[in-house]
Amino acid sequence: MALTNEMTSLVQGLEDKLSALSGKDLLNDRYYEGAQRLEHIGLAVPPELRRFETSANACRITVDSVANRQKLKTFYLPDSDEASAELRDGWDANNLDSESQLLSKEKLILGRGFVSVGTNEEDKDHPLIRVESPREIAVDVDVRHRRMNAAARFYGDSVEPGRAEFATLYLPNQTLWLERGSGGWNVVDRDDHKLGRVPLVMFLNRRRLGRWNGVSEMADVIPLVDAVARTLTNLQLAGETHSVPQKYVLGMSKGDFVDKDGKPIPAWEAYFNAIWANANKDAKVGQFAASDLKNFHETTNHYMQLISGITGLPVRYFGQNSANPPAEGALIADESRLIQNVEAKNAEDGDSWGWVMGLYERFRTGEWVNGNRIATEWYNPATPTQAQTADAVTKMYAGGNGLLSLESAWDSLGWSEAQKKREWERRERESRMSLTMLEKDVEQEL
Repeated sequence: MALTNEMTSLVQGLEDKLSALSGKDLLNDRYYEGAQRLEHIGLAVPPELRRFETSANACRITVDSVANRQKLKTFYLPDSDEASAELRDGWDANNLDSESQLLSKEKLILGRGFVSVGTNEEDKDHPLIRVESPREIAVDVDVRHRRMNAAARFYGDSVEPGRAEFATLYLPNQTLWLERGSGGWNVVDRDDHKLGRVPLVMFLNRRRLGRWNGVSEMADVIPLVDAVARTLTNLQLAGETHSVPQKYVLGMSKGDFVDKDGKPIPAWEAYFNAIWANANKDAKVGQFAASDLKNFHETTNHYMQLISGITGLPVRYFGQNSANPPAEGALIADESRLIQNVEAKNAEDGDSWGWVMGLYERFRTGEWVNGNRIATEWYNPATPTQAQTADAVTKMYAGGNGLLSLESAWDSLGWSEAQKKREWERRERESRMSLTMLEKDVEQEL
């Protein structure tokens, strides 16, 4: 069945939005993979020198250093003090411990990410939560209510923008699966879910008011990554030429470079001979001083320090290591800006994950849960410093007489709900064993 004119216009508008973003998305993807095209003074590197191109992939370090610390711990339903076992079960059923890491990386690379929620035909008790590729999705946003009027996913074998073979159109009350035909888009399947909302949630990086595309975490780093790549490429070229002492010879002609049989010696063989001997008494042989490549090293280190300052990542992340590793306290101080950055992103992403789990509950139970009131708890993004943390928690617990309860002490140590459950079960077994032994002792005395 063909789409209506109104729907066709909506799909075309969304496809145009995606096409407009495709160029920047491709560029950001190449920088993350370290496959960007290097330019020198406005001119691309000639093909014969491409083998010398070198890229220190600070873009990947910038993204992965943040994404690897974004680990969601649990959810709390509205008006509940206990972690929701149902939401955690849905999280685990959809492998979101690993899938959420993919979302974090895509959001940091491209500036945006998406998660869809839908019916799971294979497991009715666990609706399907799927992390979508932002390079395939375009959205129409209701700015006032901060939700989507419509969204579309374009996919297929064709990678050319605007030529996808298939599309999924997400609307507030229905989802349509489309196929591109000779005369336009045709509906091949539909789901009239009657949700009243688009079953898709958007995650934005560096969100700005009135802007709904996000900004790549690499945006400020890319110019400096290019500068580092140019410096390293020049270093390689210099290493192949100026770093080796150049020899010179005066008073000889091409005909003097012959072997004992009078045959010409190849240029490289003549150049690299350990001993230069000739019969021309007027010839003079010498060598130039080799170039010092220290300026390239210092320039590269300078650029890496600038990248460290911009990203808030410790300069040691970029290979600038000191002789002694930092102590625990110094480690936390060194990573303070990184930790604050991750915590800020967790706060924003936590809102979006709350909306995702609100949709999940609607599909699971048929009842709406206000996603704005589903609270998320994240693992501490700081580098674990076990000795310091354990000492502080022990003092605050103080054998049950301090500021913290036992379970709060476990929370402070970063234990998951599963860990706490296992520990309670083990303590209960130990208590039963102790009680059994005590009963036996009493019986023996009697």
